[in-house]
Formats: sequence, structure tokens, C-alpha cells
Amino acid sequence: MPNTSSLICWALLFLVFGVSTVGSDRTVNRRYKSILTVPNGGQWGEWQKPEMCPEGYFAYGFSLKVQKPQGKLRDDTALNGIRLHCSQEPSAKKIQDVESESGRLGSWTTPVWCPRGFLTAFSLRVESPQGYTGDDTAANNIKFRCSEGHIVEGQGLRWGSYGAWSDTCSTAICGLETRLENERGVSDDTSLNDARFYCCI
Repeated sequence: MPNTSSLICWALLFLVFGVSTVGSDRTVNRRYKSILTVPNGGQWGEWQKPEMCPEGYFAYGFSLKVQKPQGKLRDDTALNGIRLHCSQEPSAKKIQDVESESGRLGSWTTPVWCPRGFLTAFSLRVESPQGYTGDDTAANNIKFRCSEGHIVEGQGLRWGSYGAWSDTCSTAICGLETRLENERGVSDDTSLNDARFYCCI
């Protein structure tokens, strides 16, 4: 059993460096206050490495990597990636893009921006499992709430339905982590299944 000194040490590391507490031993290279999650994410794949906006930057826009519908006889994967567009001030010209691991298929959409403010909460559109003979796609689209209250939606696909909203950052979103299923060859692929976002100090 850990002694009191080691427990205090780990608590201080979390407060100072933002050590991940979501089942991973990876360390996030920026201090954060909380992690936003939703309950309806897909069940397949593994969580990838977190990626963070630079210090002092927050996300005020995003793009999606989407594979268009492939037709009845081909495998659909729908949402393959999420990219955050970060800046120090909303609408600033100096932008840094961050992206957790993405699937190989599809193309990046044009950016979607908060009219004012930064991204603070999200809701994920997910198709439920389709059974043994169905074509699973898991995550299809995402929408965010901006700090001034406006809701912005991605240019993803329409399979599935949106689930509950995440909690809301007291500051703004500054990073992300994706759950991605690797390509399975002749098997049914889903690519991006779930996502979580970091709220920074």
C-alpha cells in the first residue's frame, strides 16, 4: 500500500503538471482543470495520445476528417478525425492546429468557428452497434457549445443520434484525445469511436 508521502507526491504532480487520470499513464504537457466526456461514445478501439494547444492558446474552431457514404456494398467509417484550431484570442490570425490520432480514410472539412468566444462543451453523434451483419460506423459528427452560448456543428454524417452534452469548461477547451479503431482489413471498420477534451487553466 502506498504511504502518505507518496500519495501527497502524486497529488502535487497532478495539480502542477496535469497528469492524466483517465486510465492512462501518459502525461499531458500542459496544466488542465478537467476532462470533458460523453456517455454515448463507441465501444471499439484504443485511446490515443492526447494533443494540447500551446500554452495560452484555446480552441475556437475545429475541422473533421470524414469519409463520405460508400454505398450499400462497401464499408463505411464516417468520422475519422478531429482537429482543433487554437489561438490566444478568438478570431486571431495566429492559429495553431492540434490533432490526436486520426484514421486514414476521408478528407478534412473546412473549419467551423465560434462566432465569438472559445469551445467549452461538446456532444457526439454516434451510431449504435448494427449487429453481426450490419455496417458499424460509431462516431459520425460532433457539435460544440461556444463560451458565448452559440452552438456550432461539424460537417459529418447523419447516421446515429446525438447524446447528452458534456460538462462545460469554466475556461475553454485546450486539447483532445480520440478513441480510434485501427483498420481491420476485410472486417467491418469504424475508425473514430469516441473523444474527450481538456479544459485548461
